[in-house]
Amino acid sequence: MEEDEEEDYMSDSFIKQDVRPGLPMVRRVKQAFQKEEKQKEANEKSRQKSIKEEEKERRDLVLKSALGSENKGFALLQKMGYKSGQALGKSGEGIVEPIPLNIKTGRSGLGHEELKKRKAEEKLENYRQKLHMKIQANEQAADQFRIRFKNKQEERKMEGDLRKSQRACQQLDTQKAIDVPKETWYWLEPEEEDKKDEEDKEDEYTSSDLSVSEKLHILTAYLREEHFYCIWCGTTYEDSEDLSSNCPGDSAADHN
Repeated sequence: MEEDEEEDYMSDSFIKQDVRPGLPMVRRVKQAFQKEEKQKEANEKSRQKSIKEEEKERRDLVLKSALGSENKGFALLQKMGYKSGQALGKSGEGIVEPIPLNIKTGRSGLGHEELKKRKAEEKLENYRQKLHMKIQANEQAADQFRIRFKNKQEERKMEGDLRKSQRACQQLDTQKAIDVPKETWYWLEPEEEDKKDEEDKEDEYTSSDLSVSEKLHILTAYLREEHFYCIWCGTTYEDSEDLSSNCPGDSAADHN
């Protein structure tokens, strides 16, 4: 048979061929990829190395190899009793391997690494200071909140003591047939009264510049002097001598 004779379509070799769809394309892509890889390898082998690359290869090769007897320094050490692999020093407490080389490959000047390190430390220190200041600010804010809360509680307590004093003053004044308080705010404000009277009293209250603590101090002093009464003891004494001898003091702190 001739070489260019057409293949028999009924033969086993033709029937066993893989005729899956897309397979020829996959084969061509794979072959192209392999060809490209081989070309890259060939280019890498044929590429001329730079001077730096050659220097690095020679340096690495020398550093990896141990010193031989042809080295003058190593020969002197051997004459003084040194053996390969032995630590330096009279008692063998020194180093075993030579001090490694620190090759400078960058273009930065001397001291640049120290400058970078110092800047990094300064940045870290600034961050720590800012964090510390933030923590202090949060603590101060918390302290101020506690102080305001405490002051608010004390103010509410003083307001309660003032109402208690006003109520006691009104009762004791009424028992002595006093129809009008010495000061308008000495008595509690009536719950029900005409709108006009409310506006008049509101004007009186706004005209007063006394604080709650000042009003409480004045009113308790009036109750002690006029009625010999202490709101914290809840007792009416016979006279001023009885009050001074039996009452702990004229403030809430004295009764705690």
